[in-house]
Amino acid sequence: MEEVKVSNFIHDFIDEDLENGVYNHVQTRFPPEPNGYLHIGHAKAICINFSTAKKYNGICNLRLDDTNPSKEDLEYVESIQEDIEWLGFKWNKVLYASSYFDFIYDCAVKLIEMGKAYVDDLTADEIREYRGTLTQPGKESPYKNRSIEENLDLFRRMTEGEFPDGAKVLRAKIDMASPNMNMRDPVIYRIAHISHHQTGDKWCVYPMYDFAHPLSDTREGVTHSLCSLEFENHRPLYDWFLRELGLEQPSRQIEFARLNLNYCLTSKRKCLQLVNEGIVDGWNDPRMVTISGMRRRGYPAEAIRDFIERIGVSKAYSVVDFGLLEACVRDNLNKNAERAMAVLRPLKVIIDNYPEGQTEDIEVEINPEKPELGKRTVKFSKEIFVEQEDFMVEPVKKYFRLFPGNEVRLKSAYFAKCVGYDTDEEGNVTAVHCTYDPETKGGDAPDGRKVKGTLHWVSAADSTECEVRLYDRLFNAENPSDESKGSFKDNLNPDSLITLTGCLVPKAVAESEPGEVFQFMRQGYFCKDTSSSDEKLIFNRTVALNSSFKQK
Repeated sequence: MEEVKVSNFIHDFIDEDLENGVYNHVQTRFPPEPNGYLHIGHAKAICINFSTAKKYNGICNLRLDDTNPSKEDLEYVESIQEDIEWLGFKWNKVLYASSYFDFIYDCAVKLIEMGKAYVDDLTADEIREYRGTLTQPGKESPYKNRSIEENLDLFRRMTEGEFPDGAKVLRAKIDMASPNMNMRDPVIYRIAHISHHQTGDKWCVYPMYDFAHPLSDTREGVTHSLCSLEFENHRPLYDWFLRELGLEQPSRQIEFARLNLNYCLTSKRKCLQLVNEGIVDGWNDPRMVTISGMRRRGYPAEAIRDFIERIGVSKAYSVVDFGLLEACVRDNLNKNAERAMAVLRPLKVIIDNYPEGQTEDIEVEINPEKPELGKRTVKFSKEIFVEQEDFMVEPVKKYFRLFPGNEVRLKSAYFAKCVGYDTDEEGNVTAVHCTYDPETKGGDAPDGRKVKGTLHWVSAADSTECEVRLYDRLFNAENPSDESKGSFKDNLNPDSLITLTGCLVPKAVAESEPGEVFQFMRQGYFCKDTSSSDEKLIFNRTVALNSSFKQK
């Protein structure tokens, strides 16, 4: 994996800090909450954090932000680790915010002792009401002026499980008139009688993200806390906690613009709804922009890293076209994917003058972009299959494929001329009859005659039936979450998945490993699905090729 060489404003800040002696090393972290699967937006944060640490010969830890156990699960913890490794990165350590719960709790007690935090009995709705608006200051809670002793006692009793969920919270005592809503006495601890996947039943109070995050960063030794732009308004609170608690070598938060990709949905809540309602086939459905979904679809990790590097790092809000991601995938697979001939909608072709029972080896390039890979052999026989769209009884204008009397090139094999066709009782074409020219093996005629159409094919003697899933964008709308146009489910693309059965691939392709990607000539890029089996062979379309001909 190549090191990121292009500088950006994050690196400029880091260079300045190192030059001024603020830090003598660089340490970053990637801190996802284990309440869902990682998506393309997380991929940007992963690349930025890990690549930045690598550039400065520093370290990057994976820290699971497990401060909300009601929504978290070990399944997500494991999937996060798998996704990061697949993307090509390796953390220094796997850490958990829950590992710092004792330290974070002690910090909360210290704030109470300093008169900087208090226990509040207001309900969540009342706290929202008292908070004010962007144009009006908030109101102070009637419980704000409790004594330090009373606050310490109540917080201890909260910790011992005396009060039910929602009965009390611990709030920082800052400024209810602050123009920054995040500074209006934010909640820093709440009661939650729920078992934690790491700490079990040790705690029934849990810190809020805005409190746990800066403390975990600094305790861990993070020098630069890199996060997306929605946390910019939280930075004053981040700095306030570190300053008030007097922690040594506090971390510096730097924000970058998050990745907004059109035609995509990254909200964990809405993605979970898609999964739970069976609209998609789990978190790794190839239509999802989860990392596991893109992996299952056949997107190379290198292509995703290339995409992140191309869009760059900035602070400006922008929306990236999904087509750029597809272009990165296509560019990568064009260089790396092996070629294969596969027929998705088979039509039988009988070579009338080819010897009965004979087969022969035809050499086909593995990848013309990498001639050093050489060629592979496929079987040619009297019966082959081509695409149904490659034959017309009455051809339209500029149609150069098979029709009665026309000659075409069978890819890497022979010239073949259509001499007739069979139909069923309803008039549907069931087979096409051709004759071949034995002198044209390899695809060229000794007499120099030319043909305008070249068709891919598979041999009846060397093919395996399979199911092919043609995936497209899950949503029709550029911004599926735009509530002015109804529910995001109203924007679902009904053609996001088209399933074809009875497709044919060469036996060598059928025997490939799950996840291996091929370019099916003239069709696009396809990979063997992870759920594929000997009983049910499945290939997913990774990305389509640009078609040179659209049949009307």
